[in-house]
Amino acid sequence: MTSSVAIAVCAAMVGVCQTAVAQERKIERSQLPAAVERAVAAQSQAATIRGFSQETEHGQTFYEVEMTVSGHGKDVLMDPTGAVVEVEEEVALDSLPGAVKDGLQVRAGRGKLVKVESLTKHDKLVAYEAQVRTSGKKSEVQVGPDGKPLDHEE
Repeated sequence: MTSSVAIAVCAAMVGVCQTAVAQERKIERSQLPAAVERAVAAQSQAATIRGFSQETEHGQTFYEVEMTVSGHGKDVLMDPTGAVVEVEEEVALDSLPGAVKDGLQVRAGRGKLVKVESLTKHDKLVAYEAQVRTSGKKSEVQVGPDGKPLDHEE
């Protein structure tokens, strides 16, 4: 293969990979569609809003509101109609069921569980996700609501 053909193939592969990854950009509240704005108003009662973003994933557009509720983080992802698609909500490590805490720690290995979030999709708890710090490096691990490993990442 000539070097120009190899470069063209690599460039095409990079382009395909970039379109498969979600693209996110910060936006202002005034840029939200009316239906999303109404949903944000309902979801953010008694919360402090930290920001908004618009995401495109697999050709679909979503809107996310990041907020703080009673001292913990909560991110709500909505479709353009304002329907809630996913909620990520910070939970205290000591409030987790034992099987979930144990499952996360097993997945973290020698790492320290730093922050844990519940992941709810279409009103159903699907996973717990933890940020892990190991020797100064950060990573994430997930387990199902039962504390067992997932077949796929949520």
